[in-house]
Amino acid sequence: MASATTPRHRVSSGERINAHAEPGRLRSALQRQGVRLTRQRSVLLEVMDQAEQHLTADSILERAQKIDPRIHRVTVYRTLEMLKNHGLLDELDLLHIHGHSHYYESHGPRDHIHVACLRCGKVREVESELFEDLKRQVQRDTGIAITVTRMEIGGYCDSCRR
Repeated sequence: MASATTPRHRVSSGERINAHAEPGRLRSALQRQGVRLTRQRSVLLEVMDQAEQHLTADSILERAQKIDPRIHRVTVYRTLEMLKNHGLLDELDLLHIHGHSHYYESHGPRDHIHVACLRCGKVREVESELFEDLKRQVQRDTGIAITVTRMEIGGYCDSCRR
């Protein structure tokens, strides 16, 4: 059941639904797990925490180098892999609407569905108690404790259908 502070149903207008939800969440989670945070990792975490859109590794690198030009591509990929291994980050392909790029986003308080326009590439996110109910049903039906959920839906937005 949704808490008093979390709406039962939210839809983004194109931004990440959980952008700015909890600044410093990635840093706090890693510190609790005893992960050493170098200056470069801290910059990368800041970039990902502040992202309003889904970011590619290249866009993370570009934003991070504006803060610290010494950050290298290998540091970005190692940090992304470390965040995925700690269960703090999702890697998405977003239906390959922009070629074969992969996008990264930190987990929010609730799972959400990515809905992409196959023509213009706009991505919206949807959180719903109905989706949470579906996950609980799947868990009951299969006996599998769900720890990862990713859902991507494609179609055509109002503008592209005109």
